[in-house]
Amino acid sequence: MRPVEVVEVGARDGLQNEREIIGTDGKLGLIARLMAAGVRRIEVASFVNPARVPQMADGEAVIAALPDLPGMRYIGLCLNKRGVLRALATREGGARGVDEAGCVLVASDTFGLKNQGQTIEEGIRENREMLKLAREGGLVPQVTISAAFGCPFEGHVPPATVARLAGEMADAGAVEIAIADTIGVGVPAQVADLVGRVREAAPGIRLRAHFHNTRGTGIANAWSAYEAGVDVLDSSLGGLGGCPFAPRATGNIATEDLVYLMDRSGVGTGIDLEALIAVNQWFEPVLGRPMPSLAARAGNWTGAPAA
Repeated sequence: MRPVEVVEVGARDGLQNEREIIGTDGKLGLIARLMAAGVRRIEVASFVNPARVPQMADGEAVIAALPDLPGMRYIGLCLNKRGVLRALATREGGARGVDEAGCVLVASDTFGLKNQGQTIEEGIRENREMLKLAREGGLVPQVTISAAFGCPFEGHVPPATVARLAGEMADAGAVEIAIADTIGVGVPAQVADLVGRVREAAPGIRLRAHFHNTRGTGIANAWSAYEAGVDVLDSSLGGLGGCPFAPRATGNIATEDLVYLMDRSGVGTGIDLEALIAVNQWFEPVLGRPMPSLAARAGNWTGAPAA
């Protein structure tokens, strides 16, 4: 079976909703151990107002200390042009910096206004400029369409809206488009349908999927996305995460659970599950509480598949 790329978002999306601030050294220790486990693409920080997301206040300090390991790709989340400029600044003076500008376009007006002060149409215009700025500055221009499966304030998000936004972002120069179930309401049939619509609207663009496990469907949704042709999946160590601006939002799918699923299904990820579980065990005392990953709690299983 074809391999899948795993984007580890624990250092950003995983931590952004935590009340207790994790220090820079703790974040760097987490990233280093994830890399040692085989992760090669990591969302390391977000360029947001620290007053709104205090956990990300040390983003530039984290990025400045990242190792320049061959084959590694670091993503910085950007909500506006100022964020892209901050991402570009991490590369000044020959510094390693981030490799990708992870831009965000919200698929509902109300959530967009609460999350980044933009309606859908304002977000389209802003992201067009952001993607252009990133590309011209040497960053990989990619975008996530958040609340793609449902909005915490407006409810249903029409699939046609998400497909239209994907087409707009492809036209704007995004080389990768992610569809995100920000509040964890999607189900596998919905995933397959939306992936098909987005692929039709943005042919030839690499597709990524980002699922939260709020209602227990995240891992099933990841498999549905893979079967529908998605080659890149986001996940967070331990299943940490949640959006500060989405009521009752809970964690991402756990990287350990995702790697277990793919390993047992014969799908390569390049990530060592036993090493991931060890990272989980190391990070729990740093975090100060257990994490919800089921594979980390139960352990790996290497028995033969059922006949």
